[in-house]
Amino acid sequence: MAKMNKSKFESPQETSTVKTDRFQFHDYYLVEELLEDYHRIAREAVRDWVKAEVSPIIESYAQRAKCPTKLFKGLAEIGAFGPSIPGQYGGGGMDEIAYGIIMQELERGDSGIRSMASVQGSLVMYPIYKFGSEEQRKLYLPKLGSGEMIGCFGLTEPDHGSNPNGMTTNIRDDGDHYILNGAKMWITNAPIADIAVVWAKDESGKIRGLIVEKGMKGFSAPEIHDKWSLRASITGELVFHDVKIPKRNVLPNVEGLKGPLACLSKARYGIAWGAIGAALDCYDSALRYSKERVQFGKPLAGFQLTQKKLAEMITEITKAQLLAWRLGVLANQNRATPAQISMAKRNNVLMALEVAREARQIHGGMGITSEYPIMRHMMNLETVLTYEGTHDIHLLITGMDVTGINAFS
Repeated sequence: MAKMNKSKFESPQETSTVKTDRFQFHDYYLVEELLEDYHRIAREAVRDWVKAEVSPIIESYAQRAKCPTKLFKGLAEIGAFGPSIPGQYGGGGMDEIAYGIIMQELERGDSGIRSMASVQGSLVMYPIYKFGSEEQRKLYLPKLGSGEMIGCFGLTEPDHGSNPNGMTTNIRDDGDHYILNGAKMWITNAPIADIAVVWAKDESGKIRGLIVEKGMKGFSAPEIHDKWSLRASITGELVFHDVKIPKRNVLPNVEGLKGPLACLSKARYGIAWGAIGAALDCYDSALRYSKERVQFGKPLAGFQLTQKKLAEMITEITKAQLLAWRLGVLANQNRATPAQISMAKRNNVLMALEVAREARQIHGGMGITSEYPIMRHMMNLETVLTYEGTHDIHLLITGMDVTGINAFS
């Protein structure tokens, strides 16, 4: 793999408080038996990496609101960048279930770490592979897959979140290039990205995809600070002032909103799996704590109300596991619809957030400390609930799908 840019990525030796990861996987309905051998191999490889590289440091990074950029190299090495992109283009060449499993294991470590990988694979590599020219694929994808190059995805704007069609970022034809103006907001990886896949309207009002490269005059990516959620993930803006974009940087094989929406479906699919990982981590911690913490002469796990919480948590996790697995089967058959993906994203993220809240109660006061992962997951999931489509927007997508009536307008 190409050498990383040391000015952008911190030294791998930088560490703070080290913690031991005691996580044990929970599979109440034996969903593992539905997986192929290579799915399990991928799961174990990513789980081992998370336990060794993410869990020992993530609480410290989250507390300091600092992104562990040194992990980008490891994410590339374990195949987390574009797992379902063909190997000839720098991806993993695996199926959609493997992609989901990898996202689940990463989010078990931290939602921000999963976001780092999800953006790189689903929102940068995927559109270049799906909608780009062969020249663009060969130029960018191998570097993105190896982690030599980091990307971000520019769709959301300061005044246009749930309604991307209202975007005001625009391009104007100027001979052999376009002039790009506008701004994007809440962009994961933006301050450290080498390229940005940006969506803008042309002079006829059609939405086009562009590859904007770091260093282009008039392009900046300031970091967003003071976040209470996804604190270990780096977030920024994308600002464009008369940026000259060569026409060879336009994605040639898509026009309209279907381009960015296809990317969002890919990312939402990964979130539907990923959120289960956060829920599993909270449940595992709560189960262990309830067996070890003694009150009134017996472990917390011996009380009916604690057992009620734990039973309901594992029930909802199991339902989400089955929902994600079936969605993965459909995705492998190219039959997973955007509405089905919306249902899974909405259900599984809310499930994970509710599991985190119940786990926090079981931990009592210790649940708000960084000795346990609960509060970090809970804060992260508040963001996951509203990005890549808010909880309510996904509800309306399902509503429109089952009624045939558009409630958005």
